[in-house]
Amino acid sequence: MASADTSGSAGAASERQLPKTARGARTRARLVAAARQVFERDGYLDSRIADITKEADSAAGSFYSYFDSKDEIFRAVLDEVQEEMLHPHLDGMSSSNDPLAVIEASNRAYLVAYQRNAKLMRLLEQVATIDDDFRELRKRRSDTFMRRNARVVRELQARGLADPSLNPLLAAGALSGMVSRMAYTNWVLGENWELEELADTLTRIWANALRIPQGAPGSPPGGSRS
Repeated sequence: MASADTSGSAGAASERQLPKTARGARTRARLVAAARQVFERDGYLDSRIADITKEADSAAGSFYSYFDSKDEIFRAVLDEVQEEMLHPHLDGMSSSNDPLAVIEASNRAYLVAYQRNAKLMRLLEQVATIDDDFRELRKRRSDTFMRRNARVVRELQARGLADPSLNPLLAAGALSGMVSRMAYTNWVLGENWELEELADTLTRIWANALRIPQGAPGSPPGGSRS
């Protein structure tokens, strides 16, 4: 299960209200789609608003009807793929009869989404290193999902399915960060592990780290302890 440090979403792409007409909504969506193409093609620093409006076949005035800056439309681009990049909700995990199946499915969904959005994730890494607002934004989102995963670890501990001596928040942060970093290494840096092997290995490491006992539903063959 991964952290959401890769989401980059502010929860609202713009402080402006969304368009109230169908035509306005189409224009805004066209600008956002064009911006993603330009950002992924040229990089964040070299992209220009003029390039975005040209790609969208839209006038500059239309851009400023919906966005104040390149930074603002970049947030909108991240919002467009937020559901793909965010870690799936895990609130039902504590009641699952097969916790490892949930962990594996969550890891796989995250990895698939990361692979699909790898160019955008590379840009987010770049922008977060030079922009305090994006860095703080990523930290807040990461903290939110780390705490959600920590709640799941606590519930598994209460069921006797996870090592009770672990600090749930620290364990969740370490394991979530591992998945996120491996996704970055694989699809941004080009390590080129097969998705199936990567998902299986990360899930086994989750199981070993949490010490899910041998014989628990979905536990790896031969036990899950390191």
